Amino acid sequence: MEVTCLLLLALIPFHCRGQGVYAPAQAQIVHAGQACVVKEDNISERVYTIREGDTLVLQCLVTGHPRPQVRWTKTAGSASDKFQETSVFNETLRIERIARTQGGRYYCKAENGVGVPAIKSIRVDVQYLDEPVLTVHQTVSDVRGNFYQEKTVFLRCTVNSNPPARFIWKRGSDTLSHSQDNGVDIYEPLYTQGETKVLKLKNLRPQDYASYTCQVSVRNVCGIPDKAITFRLTNTTAMKNATFQITPDVIKESENIQLGQDLKLSCHVDAVPQEKVTYQWFKNSKPARMSKRLLVTRNDPELPAVTSSLELIDLHFSDYGTYLCVASFPGAPVPDLSVEVNISSETVPPTISVPKGRAVVTVREGSPAELQCEVRGKPRPPVLWSRVDKEAALLPSGLPLEETPDGKLRLERVSRDMSGTYRCQTARYNGFNVRPREAQVQLNVQFPPEVEPSSQDVRQALGRPVLLRCSLLRGSPQRIASAVWRFKGQLLSPPPSVPVAAEAPDHSELRLDAVTRDSSGSYECSVSNDVGSAACLFQVSAKAYSPEFYFDTPNPTRSHKLSKNYSYVLQWTQREPDTVDPVLNYRLSVRQLNQHNAMVKAIPVRRVEKGQLLEYILSDLRVPHSYEVRLTPYTTYGAGDMASRVIHYTEPINSPSLSDNTCHFEDEKICGYTQDLTDNFDWTRQNALTQNPKRSPNTGPPTDISGTPEGYYMFIETSRPRELGDRARLVSPLYNASAKFYCVSFFYHMYGKHIGSLNLLVRSRNKGALDTHAWSLSGNKGNVWQQAHVPINPSGPFQIIFEGVRGSGYLGDIAIDDVTLKKGECPRKQMDPNKVVVMPGSGARRQPCPQLWGPVAIFLLALQR
Repeated sequence: MEVTCLLLLALIPFHCRGQGVYAPAQAQIVHAGQACVVKEDNISERVYTIREGDTLVLQCLVTGHPRPQVRWTKTAGSASDKFQETSVFNETLRIERIARTQGGRYYCKAENGVGVPAIKSIRVDVQYLDEPVLTVHQTVSDVRGNFYQEKTVFLRCTVNSNPPARFIWKRGSDTLSHSQDNGVDIYEPLYTQGETKVLKLKNLRPQDYASYTCQVSVRNVCGIPDKAITFRLTNTTAMKNATFQITPDVIKESENIQLGQDLKLSCHVDAVPQEKVTYQWFKNSKPARMSKRLLVTRNDPELPAVTSSLELIDLHFSDYGTYLCVASFPGAPVPDLSVEVNISSETVPPTISVPKGRAVVTVREGSPAELQCEVRGKPRPPVLWSRVDKEAALLPSGLPLEETPDGKLRLERVSRDMSGTYRCQTARYNGFNVRPREAQVQLNVQFPPEVEPSSQDVRQALGRPVLLRCSLLRGSPQRIASAVWRFKGQLLSPPPSVPVAAEAPDHSELRLDAVTRDSSGSYECSVSNDVGSAACLFQVSAKAYSPEFYFDTPNPTRSHKLSKNYSYVLQWTQREPDTVDPVLNYRLSVRQLNQHNAMVKAIPVRRVEKGQLLEYILSDLRVPHSYEVRLTPYTTYGAGDMASRVIHYTEPINSPSLSDNTCHFEDEKICGYTQDLTDNFDWTRQNALTQNPKRSPNTGPPTDISGTPEGYYMFIETSRPRELGDRARLVSPLYNASAKFYCVSFFYHMYGKHIGSLNLLVRSRNKGALDTHAWSLSGNKGNVWQQAHVPINPSGPFQIIFEGVRGSGYLGDIAIDDVTLKKGECPRKQMDPNKVVVMPGSGARRQPCPQLWGPVAIFLLALQR
């Protein structure tokens, strides 16, 4: 081993203090990744906007001791999606190709067992724009005498989007609006799903037969381009969807076909323009003849527009037969469509039922399933399927309603969320115009059990009993059929001293009378529910938990430049020391990175209590190398869990001296100051030459304290997207305290009607990072530079923090310049007008005061008192 490695650890005697250093968890959410943040000044909550399909990255920055565990959850309405718990030092939530359903409020919960868990949230707004869907509808008014038929066409454009889309209708390349064309109405209908805009073409004119485009836009939010769909309106269009209805006597409200009652057969096809469709009725292949008992009508108000109806008054036996409706459209590619219906004594209204033994269908998850309803009647109508459960309104196909001609709903690879009640009912069209008949089928999807805990670390002192419990969280069937326990892979046949709670259907227990070295190890409980199995894993031992390093210890504590060595204070607490046998000593291993040799030393301890801060000083660490430190607790059981960390050498800042150490921010390194990573935005360095020419007027300084355009200063820009309460923090280097008192002097500029606050904080790093307010000022102080002197008395290594807080509007820029940190007390406050620097254009004039003015002012003040 090299000499440097031998000298690596001249380990200085060990110290411990019973000082409680546990600190509750604190958290803050920051975002990264592919964000397109859209913020307005009047939005008070934090919103993270992202385009559908991009990657969501949220990070939960936590502090506290012990290091908090982080769990992410998400809520949207009444639904809640839980994400797996992250590891201790990985607080990042990442979702690749985010979907619109994954928008909502995300919560970061940080807890370390000390105090109340810290919970922070941020709303994620997923933005998208689907392809628009265009449908065409038409109405034709009744023909009354010699009045004309008003032909009206509705072009309905629907789209799903976030944010709400803007619609633009075009005829050819010309944009349409009601104000420019009396034959056009554009409106938004009520009770529509998605966003809808209707273009109404009133009383079609020759120029209305053209190409129409519906263009939708979210105004390029998140870079989402506009989308469009075009429809060509012509006066010749093919026919489709031939349907018919049989309506029994509506006057007598009968739902059966009976002799002596009235009967109506209705025929309809879809076409544009609708009024060009002509209908012919045939009975037994011969044209139907009009009579007092046989009428052909058009445009029944209870039926779709331009529907032809054949009415039979006082149905006779001779009226039984086969009726044929033929629809024609001149010039269409398919000129005729026909539909046939047989009316006889066998024509009966529909009935629907579930076959015997098929009311409840039970299948395993991942298997296919078939739901069946039998429909009877002549003619036989198709069957419509839907879900009864309100929280699951859509079918597995994604549709609210699905039509099956044979009455069977076929599902591929069912999942547990498909369980529930399904409704089958007769369709109104292609059948009787009567109240739909319906029935219900229950689908039960069986799936393997889910158990708790999936994995658990069980610690107990030697000789004490342990109870292991494996519980069934959910499953179908919701009961335990069998439970098998294994120890280190070997099947356990439980003796009377280790009973299994077989009578409990939702859990299984195993009791160990005493934890010993022989009974320590892995236990597995395999639970089955006749569909599959799941296992609870338990790791039982008397090992001590790992130490928890105190990460806020100053780093390093001492530097020895002459010998090129440095020292480091290693601090830690012991996790749950009372759970197992007392810790007797620690095994400390220190290894220089990129080397294999390590220095090992045993550190004896007395009784270790929870929250007790343990400390050891590592000395003779070589500058500028980094080291890996491993710490392992030992009890009577043996070695416990090891903890490791890497310590790095950083050059300390010497204590401030009486010499001039004012920071003018003239250099890009800004005297070692850094932007805080946990705030909302950053301070900006600029001068009169580099400032934005479009910056907001009536706020911020025109120049630095020197009044020259070349002089730099630091300021916060409060225009959009900044919001009320947003904070920017500028953090100084770390100073080693070598005096009891220090004075922080600086110039500030707070001009504008929306000025928020300027705070000076001191971050003490003696026993953890603790921020305390030393000075604060709020509100508009005029277009002048003014000086502040703030006394501080840090108890150990410290940093100063300038915190700018955004006010209620954009006219709230705050600036600082010429920051000085010196030992000793601050000068007493004096009325010295020469200390006020009036900026050009402020309306005030700076007048040098005679030397006698100071004593006179003091004398006048004394008289006023």
